[in-house]
Parts: sequence; structure tokens; C-alpha cells
Amino acid sequence: MADTMRTTRSHNGSAPIAWRSVRAWWGSLDPALVTVTAALILIGLVLCLAAGPVAAARIGISNPMHFFERQIVFLVPALLVMATLSTLDALTARRLGVVLGAGAFFAMWLALLVGPEIKGAHRWLDLGPFSLQPSEFMKPGFVIASAWFLAEGARDRSFPGGIVSLGLYLACSATLLLQPDYGQWILLTAIWGVMFFIAGWSWAWIAGLGTAAAGALALGYRIAPHVRSRIDRFLNPEGNDTYQTDKALEAISGGGALGHDLHGTEGVKASLPDAHTDFVFAVAGEEFGFLLCALILALFAAIAFRGFKFAGETRSVFLRCAVCGLSAQLAFQATVNIGVNLSVLPAKGMTLPFVSYGGSSLVATGIAMGLLLALTRRRT
Repeated sequence: MADTMRTTRSHNGSAPIAWRSVRAWWGSLDPALVTVTAALILIGLVLCLAAGPVAAARIGISNPMHFFERQIVFLVPALLVMATLSTLDALTARRLGVVLGAGAFFAMWLALLVGPEIKGAHRWLDLGPFSLQPSEFMKPGFVIASAWFLAEGARDRSFPGGIVSLGLYLACSATLLLQPDYGQWILLTAIWGVMFFIAGWSWAWIAGLGTAAAGALALGYRIAPHVRSRIDRFLNPEGNDTYQTDKALEAISGGGALGHDLHGTEGVKASLPDAHTDFVFAVAGEEFGFLLCALILALFAAIAFRGFKFAGETRSVFLRCAVCGLSAQLAFQATVNIGVNLSVLPAKGMTLPFVSYGGSSLVATGIAMGLLLALTRRRT
């Protein structure tokens, strides 16, 4: 009888303890980052509803809700992994990030060696019902691992943290260039440059590495025909095929301030390739106007602001570099995507985080945001 009473008390007390743990976790998260993430996910679903049916019709898929339904399926693991990672302490997040980066780097080489060739590149792994782009998962892992090396170098001057971080960057860069994926390489370079600067390295190092990156891009222009073609189309749009960016600009300009009243028509988005992925920002402009475009810009700016604000308030070099790197990853990727839509950057297949359709992109972005939420949590 006594044992039964003790067991009952234990079971009755477990629920409040679990609830208090959930409340403590929820209360420790940065509310601004949570709100911004929720807003971007909601915008992505709305735009997938707007662009998905015409994209499905364009490639001959009979189900107009095909892309929206698949986006919901992808969203479930993305939210689960983001919520799970956000509960981690900084040490566990660091260890998991390093393992993630190592696994993604190995998968990138698998894609390079045995992955299918798509538009002259080996960036994907065919896993049957879906495809995986390992470089998407490499980026948050690279940020965490590089931040760890830079922090160890700052803590112990005898440890060559900067050199090890440079070696890691060169290894990942070489793999991206061999695939080839110049867009992801440029994004990785920008992220690592921010972290290198935040860690306190001299301007001479940064200038030298920037010069080397510019030289590598110039070499890519000379030896890679598709890179040369995209840059030439950007610099000389009159004499080259700029159909996608022209249509994107037409959609954005036609939307005006509050969106274009289509009166039952499909609008420019029906003739815009990749309207649900790389050019979803143009769909936002046509359907909902400048106000939604400005809101999307403000949301990504808020991610960068919150990350750099936290970095300025912490004394931990690891947290400072990792949080700035993850914030820069999301903000820079959004900048590239929006810049291509506005024809201020050369065309590059890069998704808009949380907004564009795509499983690898959505889950990888969830990992990056989950790690960012974990590292910026309030701790007693």
C-alpha cells in the first residue's frame, strides 16, 4: 500500500516537472528569433500556395498542391530538428555541429564521386524518394567547427586555431569547386571572412584572403563555361539570354505597393522558371507587392541584428564567432537570392531560407536556426 502511494505521488509529480522544463526552455529562447522564424515559415507556406500550382502545371504534374504538400512534409522534420537542437547547451551544440560538419563533408565527396550529374555538376545524392544536397548541411557544421578552432586559438596562443580554421575552409572550398558549386563557395567564403574578422585577426590577413578569393573567382571565370556565361549575362544583359531575371523583375515591378490584382489569371509567375524555389521572392512581389518584399528583407535583417547584438554582449570567443557565423549564413544567403531576383547579382541557384521550396534547404536551415537558438539562449 505504501509503495503504491509513493508510485502515485511520483507519477503525479512528473508531469509538473516536465511542464516546468518545457516552460524554462521556451522562456530561455530569444523571442525575437523565434518570432522571425515563425513569420518566415508562414510566408514560405503562403508563397508555396501561390507559386506551387503554376510550377506543377509547368512541369506536367497533375496535382496542383504537389509542392505545397511536399513542403508540409519537409517542414515537419525541419521543425523537429530545430526544436531539438535549441534545447542543447553550448558544449553539446559544439560537439554535434562538428559531427554534422564532418558527416556532411564526407557526403559531399560521395556526391562528387557517385552522385548524379545535374546540369554539369555533382552536388546531390539520390536517396530514392528524395535527393539530398550535402553542402547545405555542411555550412552550419563548418561554422561551429571553425568557431571552435578560432576560439581555441584565442584561448591558447600556442594552438594554431586560425591556421586550422583556414585549412578547414580550404578543404571545404576545394570540394565545392570540384563539384562545382561556385555560389555555395562564395557564400562559404563570406561566412568565414566574417568569423575570421570577429575572432580578431588582422586586416592584412583578411585582405590577403580576399585577394586569393577574387583570384579563384577570376580563374573560375576562365575555366568554367557556366560561370563565365552567368557573369557575361549579368554584365551585358542586352546581348545575352536573361529570361529568368527579366521575368522576375517584371513580376516584382508589376506587383506595385500592395500586389497585382490578377483577376483569376496566373500572372508573370506562370512563365517564370523556378518560381517556387530560386525566384519565390519575385512571386512575393507580384502577389503581395512591395510591402511583403520589405517585410522579408526586414525579417532577415532582424536575424543578423539579433545575432550580432548577442555576439557583442558575450565574452566567449566561441559563442561570438559561432553566432555571427550562423547569422551571417542566413542573412548572406537571403541577400544572394534577393539580389538575383532584383538583377543586381549574377544568376545563381540559391534558395531563400525558410521561404523557398526544397527539402534539403528547409531541413538544413532548421539545423542552422536550431543551433543559433541554442547558442543565444538565456542561461542562469
